[in-house]
Amino acid sequence: MDKKTNEDNRIDLDAGMPSLSKSQIFSITFAFFGINMAFSLQSSQMSRICQTIGANPNSLGFFFIFPPLMGMIVQPILGQLSDRTWNRFGRRLPYLLFGTPIAALVLIMLPFSGSFGFGYGSLAAMTYAAVAICFMDLFSNVCMQPLRMLVGDMVNNKQKNAAWSWQQVFSNGGAILATILPFLFTAFGMSNTAKRGVVPHTVIWAYLCAAAVLLITGLWTVFNVKEYDPKTYADYHHIDVNEAHEKVSLWKLVKQAPRSFWEINLVQLFSWFAIMYVWTYTTGTVAKNIWHTTDVSSAGYQAAGNWYGILTAVYSIAGIIWGLLYAKAKANSRKKWYVLGMVLGAIGLGSMAFITSKTLSIVAMILFGIANFSINTIPFTLLTSSLNGKNEGAYLGLFNVGICVPQILASLCSFIIFPLVGHNQTMMMLIAGLSLLVGALVVPRIHEGVRVQKASEEAN
Repeated sequence: MDKKTNEDNRIDLDAGMPSLSKSQIFSITFAFFGINMAFSLQSSQMSRICQTIGANPNSLGFFFIFPPLMGMIVQPILGQLSDRTWNRFGRRLPYLLFGTPIAALVLIMLPFSGSFGFGYGSLAAMTYAAVAICFMDLFSNVCMQPLRMLVGDMVNNKQKNAAWSWQQVFSNGGAILATILPFLFTAFGMSNTAKRGVVPHTVIWAYLCAAAVLLITGLWTVFNVKEYDPKTYADYHHIDVNEAHEKVSLWKLVKQAPRSFWEINLVQLFSWFAIMYVWTYTTGTVAKNIWHTTDVSSAGYQAAGNWYGILTAVYSIAGIIWGLLYAKAKANSRKKWYVLGMVLGAIGLGSMAFITSKTLSIVAMILFGIANFSINTIPFTLLTSSLNGKNEGAYLGLFNVGICVPQILASLCSFIIFPLVGHNQTMMMLIAGLSLLVGALVVPRIHEGVRVQKASEEAN
């Protein structure tokens, strides 16, 4: 068997995989456009919706626990199941086919949280919102995880930078559309305010549009991607065809995980701690620093909510541009790009705590957009280049636990940190920036690639 060793003493076990055409990579990654419309509306509007229906800022962390909790439960199980799913629809695609219509349906639950007469700040309103968030994230993860696995299954190491970049370009494209919709609807005359406790029509219609796009793009991928059959997959990944069906416990996989799995997850701890605070506190920060209001019922606060949508679009555009540059990067420069992105993001988030103008907030979010691309792309490139094709779905699911746990931890810590900083949402942004900086310091310690001894054992 042909083995290629690089300067880091690694073996590229998928060297025999063919290169895919641009149309194939397009089809594999296109569904990320719709999926990230859902996730971007969650990140940019969930804090606004929860505070609009009466959630206390001190309690926002409670609502932000549910999305990562759902991901932590769903992703490893889905990865392990799909590793052994082989039928006429494929291996990963059956889950996408099942999850996409349901994800589109449950996506529209949350913006109607204030439309059923539960009452401002009532337990019923808070419970409905929490349930809606759980269902939305549950099925969004059912859609997203197979897409990530398809990249690992079908893309060789030479094309991984490009494929993960395309994935993030489509993700950011979906984020741009989703997050500017409330702003655009307002500009065209739709009401951006509503009676106390009711979510404005601009937000509701943004969710309805996102649900439609999620359905269309998800089904596009389902009907335009043809996965490898078991024998072809085994041949390309240099494993025994029977091993693709072998059931291995998640605990055993954790114990056998490559070194880079743990090292990247340490970086993820600081990265996603920061991102969680961006999602939770940016709207409040913008409202206080630029619109000088903390009244969630005011026109100023709702305008700040729209502006955060624009800022999300800004950092998504920055991510697309950065992604196009990264797609051409050499494989051995991945960690340098990772460090640079994290440092720039730290500067951007730290400055948001003190910025009092729209223009400077745009600059800060451009810097964060570079970090956001790096965090959502490079870790998966580093990890999948360290796997050998066996149990790849399960490993990606387990790896996503390293994304979910920091979010839960950040939400729980917010109940302590937020009061310590005087219930000041702007200071939470400064903490987010410091967290990214610490993560950047850990990146150089990552050992990318399959270890020679382990790779040789698997190959023989």
